[in-house]
Amino acid sequence: MAKKRPHTKAKRPQLTDEEIPVVGAREPCPCGSGRRYKACHGRAAAHAATELVQRPFESLPGECDWVALRELVPAATAALTLREGLPEGVPSVTLATVLPMAWPALRRDDGSVLLGLQNDTASGDISRDLADTLQRALRAEPGTPVQGRRAPAEGPRLQDLLDLSAPFEPVVHSGFEFWVPDAENATPEVAASLERANAAAIPTVRLQGVQAAYWCETPEKNHLRWVMPHAEEQLLDALARLHAAGGSSLGEGTRLVGSFRAHGLTVPVWDLPSGVGAEDVEKPAAEFAERLAGALAADAPLTPDERRARGGLTNRQVTLS
Repeated sequence: MAKKRPHTKAKRPQLTDEEIPVVGAREPCPCGSGRRYKACHGRAAAHAATELVQRPFESLPGECDWVALRELVPAATAALTLREGLPEGVPSVTLATVLPMAWPALRRDDGSVLLGLQNDTASGDISRDLADTLQRALRAEPGTPVQGRRAPAEGPRLQDLLDLSAPFEPVVHSGFEFWVPDAENATPEVAASLERANAAAIPTVRLQGVQAAYWCETPEKNHLRWVMPHAEEQLLDALARLHAAGGSSLGEGTRLVGSFRAHGLTVPVWDLPSGVGAEDVEKPAAEFAERLAGALAADAPLTPDERRARGGLTNRQVTLS
């Protein structure tokens, strides 16, 4: 009887953590361990997917405007400057609040890239998800959208890809015609999406005299929503000081009604009479910014009236993200 040949296993190539691709949770881990991905290298990816980054846009130029465009502004764009420059065949990269069909990104026929900001993200770090989408859009074929996916746990963030010395200058639009170069010749699918989006858009204007303040018009009353960079506790104390002293309004008929919490920042909100337009609050907003600076610099304990005012403001906070 012939001898049995000893059974030998082929040596699997050894992969570093950086080389492990993302696969299905129940598939064998590509590292060759023999375990399922979710029980091996997928553990780190799952942890990254659930760990919430409180301020995903921190250290980006215009962090407050990033938050506003993500949560408050219907239609706006902003040119993005890449740290390594534009790849060949990509004439421009533009951030957009929303894209047709809710695409995460779009590589246009001319090679330019539109990156959508108001999309569901697969992980707890919006910046990493957007960076992954942007990288794939830069490599996509012209004329194709980019679909969403779970970003690699160790992938770059927007802070790694963008030129942090370049200004961030949002342009607010009355509608979504910026989606297509020639709206009249858009496909029926895109044209229908454009019509629905325009019908739902709330008129919005970005103030010029102060940073990240957005006026918007609603059927019953207008509002000013102002994303501020200050630490939440310090800002609430300052607002309470002003409110107790009768200095928190933006003029007759206006009222500070509360605030939003969004991506680690606080967004005070004022009710405005329906006849008060964006241009009408430019000067009052600039004057309020001066009063707020003084209140932020105060370090005395809050008085009983100020504590009551602070409690009211805290009770009227709404968390958006």
